[in-house]
Amino acid sequence: MHDLAKAARAAHRSESLARTIITACGIGVSLVPILIGLFLLWKGSATFLIFGHSLPGFLLSGQWAPNDGAESGGQVGAAMFVTGSLVTCLLGLLLSLPFSLTTAICMTEMVTPRTRRFLQPAVELFTGIPSVVYGWIGLTVLIPFLRKFLPMPYGFSVLAASCVLAVMIYPTITTMAADAIAAVPRAWRDASFGLGATRWETITRVVLPAARSGIYSGIILGLARALGEALAVAMVIGQMKVFPVSLLKPATTLTTIIAADMGGAMDGGEYSAALWTMALLLFLISFIFIFLIHRLGTLQKGGAV
Repeated sequence: MHDLAKAARAAHRSESLARTIITACGIGVSLVPILIGLFLLWKGSATFLIFGHSLPGFLLSGQWAPNDGAESGGQVGAAMFVTGSLVTCLLGLLLSLPFSLTTAICMTEMVTPRTRRFLQPAVELFTGIPSVVYGWIGLTVLIPFLRKFLPMPYGFSVLAASCVLAVMIYPTITTMAADAIAAVPRAWRDASFGLGATRWETITRVVLPAARSGIYSGIILGLARALGEALAVAMVIGQMKVFPVSLLKPATTLTTIIAADMGGAMDGGEYSAALWTMALLLFLISFIFIFLIHRLGTLQKGGAV
């Protein structure tokens, strides 16, 4: 009896220790994005608190000429970079979305399980390709192709960057959309067929509406991936600090300007502070996307109830 009580106490201590370790790890991981956000807020707020620039001027002005020193007086309008990011990413999403949805529908509704076991790993393989490979292929294959068939002297353009981003976010949207479609109960499809609906009517009127929350989540995650991409976009967009007035002309995005200029900006200077503010802006945009994903999931559960 004494041995059993001793073993029970030892098991309880081991369970308590494991619970404590797991809780500490969970709290530590949760603190990482909070600490990153606080660090970006500290570094990025210098543009407004130390160098005296206004938030509307930063977001809405297209004048970019910050001082690379500790004194203020430069111009830090980031509107051209924000516009470049939004135009490039939204166009990439528009290019990728039809292919992603059709692939997801094909994998879950059209092909046999054996064919799906072949297609799904092939799609997921795209996520493991480094971004520099996408950029290099865009630089050596896509740019000459666009220069040959479209009226652009160099090929570097918003269109080229959007095409590269479309390929990069394709597996994210496809995988999440396929999982959401596959999660729709089989009985719903059978009921639709029993009422006389065709396969296409069942897909468009039953399956896709039921899976819309997961599809929206994939779209938002894909858009967040596109907004955060720097290297591949920098290799094909042309790196010209102008507003994206044409899809066939070069431009610059938030990520590409940060990656290109942060290493050469003086730490603590106005230029460096403006770049940190753009990094903070990207962080906030990503946070908004994560909030939207959770919000869509909550609305979907509420609608199901």
